Amino acid sequence: MITVEIITIGDELLIGQVMDTNSPWMSHELNLMGFDVRYKTTVGDNESDIPEAFEKALERAQVVLVTGGIGPTKDDITKKTLCKFFHTSLVFDERTLETVKMIVRGLGKELNELTRNQAYIPKDCTVIQNRWGTAPVTWFETNGKVLVSMPGVPYEMKGVMSEEILPRLRTFFHPDDTIIHQTFWVKNYGESLLAIRLETFENELPSAIKLAYLPTSGLIRLRLTGKGSNTEELSMQMEVQREKLLACLENDIVSEIDDDLENILDRQLRAKQWTLALAESCTGGKLASLFTAIPGCSTYFKGGVVCYSNEIKQRLLGVESSLLEEYGAVSQQVVEAMADGANRAFHADCIIAISGIAGPDGGTPEKPVGTVWIAVAVKGRIQSQRYHFSQNRESNILRACNNGIRMVLEMIDGE
Repeated sequence: MITVEIITIGDELLIGQVMDTNSPWMSHELNLMGFDVRYKTTVGDNESDIPEAFEKALERAQVVLVTGGIGPTKDDITKKTLCKFFHTSLVFDERTLETVKMIVRGLGKELNELTRNQAYIPKDCTVIQNRWGTAPVTWFETNGKVLVSMPGVPYEMKGVMSEEILPRLRTFFHPDDTIIHQTFWVKNYGESLLAIRLETFENELPSAIKLAYLPTSGLIRLRLTGKGSNTEELSMQMEVQREKLLACLENDIVSEIDDDLENILDRQLRAKQWTLALAESCTGGKLASLFTAIPGCSTYFKGGVVCYSNEIKQRLLGVESSLLEEYGAVSQQVVEAMADGANRAFHADCIIAISGIAGPDGGTPEKPVGTVWIAVAVKGRIQSQRYHFSQNRESNILRACNNGIRMVLEMIDGE
């Protein structure tokens, strides 16, 4: 199996100023092609640390993919470091200059000296023109291995990887191995309890298949991963293990789609041409933000009300003051009234209403921090459930959102 290491370069990644979104995307695409990503390394803008990272990566992987550290500014040092590492020098490349000019013209800007310097490239490499930005892509070959340096800007990297690097890697290495992933969303378990429940199943897995536990704010993603050279045989083995897992967990499996829950619900609502509306208290609009981050969600998402105060619950959703006084804002009666009010306001097919105590304060002995009530309505049917989450505010908000979506998905499946 062809092994890969991904190196991301930049002080901004090490200090947490910028999140690395490049390597997860790259890993996913490489896996689909049968490449085995074994290592990910992040290194700062340091001329001594970068070549050390290159050396270690080429010792343990056949493909090294580098993002970041190339550009017009003085702190972009990857190109110079590559020259030292491969004992070569920078030369001016006219073809690269023409590509840079085209990009700059497309942005409505003038070519300056710093941008012009992007046309200097290492002499002993293959230059791959970057049609998405001014920084050129360089491909080095050494002892049957490949090192590729790309820009760190995500949309540039994705364009170059999709159109240039992945096809070239497939041609260069001819990977004949297969990697298959199967994901299961599981409810009603903590990680340790689920591991105990699946101990026998896991111990009996074939050597080519592994099981991973991925806790995700109130639910767990289980991932079966199979690796092998015989695609048909591996697919059959994976299906056998899938059936065993389904039989073991039965109704505790929420979905077999490898995606975030909001994206799963997004596809179901589009397919059914149903609509969605929200009434949020303790989640403060977080649930709405999950859906509005999805392109095209306006086809089904009607809107939501962030009714943080009791006054707004009454005024905008019509929650009776007597319910609030008798049962409190965090109660089955109030959250169901919130769902009814959202239904009257939006006339949506699906409603999610949430009220809870996110913390870290505000709890009582009867309703401690982490107490959350969720009501969902689908085509007029309503269900509500109380949850006891954690003491952590961020976790409580995310777990409330995920469980609200899960409840809708399960009600839709029951239709």
